[in-house]
Amino acid sequence: MKKIFILSALSICTAFVYAQDHDHAAHATVAASDASKTPEVLILKQTEHDFGKIPQGKPVTTVFEVTNTGKTALKLDNVQASCGCTTPVWDKENDIAPGATSKITVGYNAAAEGPFTKFITITYNGNESKQVTIKGEVWKTPAESAPASAASEIKN
Repeated sequence: MKKIFILSALSICTAFVYAQDHDHAAHATVAASDASKTPEVLILKQTEHDFGKIPQGKPVTTVFEVTNTGKTALKLDNVQASCGCTTPVWDKENDIAPGATSKITVGYNAAAEGPFTKFITITYNGNESKQVTIKGEVWKTPAESAPASAASEIKN
């Protein structure tokens, strides 16, 4: 009986020590990952733009402002749209100085009727990225022009 009691107590103590050691290792891993995170340097004034309802065949544009909050210059390496109907334009030549703001103009060709949501990925500083979204609804324009007014048919 004493042997069973001693073995049970020893098993409980071993489990307790293992749990404490495992918990400490998990906290150390979380602390190390928090310390390795770099502060965010590219801040977007807005991450989404809703065009609302737009007529078919009328291209639209919007501007996304980006600010460099870092301590070194920031390079926008690429700005890639999710499809060919969306075209981003940005300053490919110049870096964004610390504290400075730059603009990304995004155009959408409203050729297809219906709701749309498009994603634009901004890649900067080699391997960092952010995403912005444009959305809206394209309504079909009438195939025919308005009928002639009766007043324009009156002859003098």
